[in-house]
Amino acid sequence: MYRLIGLIFTTLFLLTACQSQSPAAPTATFLAVTSEPTSDRPTSALLTTTPGSQVFVPVAPNEGTPTGDGRTAEPALVYPAPPTPTDTPAPPTATSEPDFPVYTGPPLDRDEVGLQLYLHRQDVRDLLRHLEALDAGWVKVQVSWKLHEPQPGQYNEELFGELDQLIAGANGQGVKVLLSVSKAPEWSRPVTEMDGPPGDDALFEGFMRYVATRYAGQVAAYELWNEPNLQREWNGSPLSAADLVELMRRGAAGVRAVDPAAQIIAAAPATTGINDGVNAIDDRVYFGAMLAAGAAEVVDGFGVHPYGWANPPDSRAADATQVSSSHNNHPSFFFADTLEDYRAMLVAAGADDKQLWPTEFGWGTFEGIVNDEGQPVSPPAGSEFMADNSEWQQAVYTLRAYEMAHEWEWVGPMFLWNLNFTKALGPEFQEVGYSLLRHDDSRRPVYRALENRGGGS
Repeated sequence: MYRLIGLIFTTLFLLTACQSQSPAAPTATFLAVTSEPTSDRPTSALLTTTPGSQVFVPVAPNEGTPTGDGRTAEPALVYPAPPTPTDTPAPPTATSEPDFPVYTGPPLDRDEVGLQLYLHRQDVRDLLRHLEALDAGWVKVQVSWKLHEPQPGQYNEELFGELDQLIAGANGQGVKVLLSVSKAPEWSRPVTEMDGPPGDDALFEGFMRYVATRYAGQVAAYELWNEPNLQREWNGSPLSAADLVELMRRGAAGVRAVDPAAQIIAAAPATTGINDGVNAIDDRVYFGAMLAAGAAEVVDGFGVHPYGWANPPDSRAADATQVSSSHNNHPSFFFADTLEDYRAMLVAAGADDKQLWPTEFGWGTFEGIVNDEGQPVSPPAGSEFMADNSEWQQAVYTLRAYEMAHEWEWVGPMFLWNLNFTKALGPEFQEVGYSLLRHDDSRRPVYRALENRGGGS
């Protein structure tokens, strides 16, 4: 028995010695993981978490690590991550609103996109940068004859010098130039109130010859007069499409005598919905009279001003319901109606080879327009319809208009009114509602949308 007792004690001693030489019990090791991966950490090992939170996960244990004495250590224990508290929900992830709508239509050739700008005493280099940013293939400038030739044969070199710089810069960037010429000088007119044509059409021919000589090979197109169906643009003589055609005939002769490659574009009637014969003649009536007087024989294309007021470009006057609160009861107030009606008249007159050039179009809004004190302002009297448009809608409608015109081969370059008239006019003028730039030079969504247009859905 004593031998048995001794054997038991020996065995217990050996067991105790073996335990003292075995590896220590493993302790769990944890790795902090955040929601933002780093370059030295594989993203596949990360847990998706709420930004700023941390989740603790155990380091993968060694499985069957040799001890060096021929035995194999047991795998390290895996400890579960602490439970996520349920009493404090994670804050929602903030999402930013887009800055502008995305164009998804067919790609637009830059020659389809034109801009009208305000030039006087502006930084021409800055204007050219905008044309480049917007990838515009055309630029339009209005030339006031009365300001550029204030006295017979005397030309305002400041104004012409500004034109010189812009035209040279535009040509250097591959941007084509359209000059829209109107407003006869007071010395050439029978009356001086408002604006109107000269008493002698030969004077217009002489001025156009001078301009075309100065810019031969540099100006791609000339628009002869502006909105001649309005009294304020044709005062001193009865409103007459036939008289306009004769004036354009003389102006075209002046251009073609020195620059036959330049295109001649007919004056665009204003879309007003008025047809009293004194203040205005309805634009469709006037356009038909232009064709009847032989305008198609004089010009290479026809100007048109298909403003949409507050109506989307796809809408029509005949639609059963309208989204705008005013200016919704006459085809003159609808972009598509105006273009399609003019096209039908060209076809009927056998002049379907002539393109329609939207030398002005756009949608105005006073959202984002402020006064000198930084306070929001409302649209001026007569432009209340702009309150129906937001800056976002302005951009959406403009993109859609370009997309629609792209599908119509009978539509020429489209000149958006306007880039920067906020530089010349205060918030009390309706023109600023159409500008792509605000008074602080920030870019409206319509600018950003055109700047980032890609095309393709």
